[in-house]
Amino acid sequence: MTQQIAYSRPISAQRLLLGCGVVAGPAYVTVAMAQALTREGFDLARHPWSYLANGDLGWIQTANFVLTGLATIAAAVGLRHALTPGRGARWAPILVGVFGASMIGAAIFPADPAMGFPAGTPEGPGAVTLSGTLHMAVGGVGFLCMATACYVVASRQAREGRSGGALHSRVTGTLFLGSFAGIAAGGGAAWTNLMFVAGIVAVWTWLSLVSLNLSRQAA
Repeated sequence: MTQQIAYSRPISAQRLLLGCGVVAGPAYVTVAMAQALTREGFDLARHPWSYLANGDLGWIQTANFVLTGLATIAAAVGLRHALTPGRGARWAPILVGVFGASMIGAAIFPADPAMGFPAGTPEGPGAVTLSGTLHMAVGGVGFLCMATACYVVASRQAREGRSGGALHSRVTGTLFLGSFAGIAAGGGAAWTNLMFVAGIVAVWTWLSLVSLNLSRQAA
């Protein structure tokens, strides 16, 4: 009986950490989308979700960044335990953890108001501040790490014979990286913003599914 209790504790903690990975993305997307659809002047085809951290209600998106980042870091710890031993056991959790940290960095350094948002902001790209520059920098590092994590996990899945999962991971990593590159170079074009939304939804869905599958294996 004592031995059973000793083994149940780390498994329960592992599943709790992986549960953070399951819910982090859906919670983030739900909160961000609710704001995008209700805040005055926000246009999904023109404004990245990062702009939501500006204005009187900007604290909502700031909190969304921080809480999601903490949940993602917790998920990374769960991934470390769940993937050990095996390919990707070291680097996948590190890369996901850096992405989580970048979310917190995005909260600390909000994006610059631009393109008419928040309401009353002049049209156009607006002034570039140190905060806005650091926001792009930490975001770029985080997105690159998360896309790489998709490829690392894909390599493990392929070795384990899970070709469908490996394909999903590779497609997600490519879409996520491409969507960030598009918005970084697109100059506010509608297609780049909508592609970026698709990339964000795709990568959070991926993390949820990977975390859920590993949690079931731990059970």
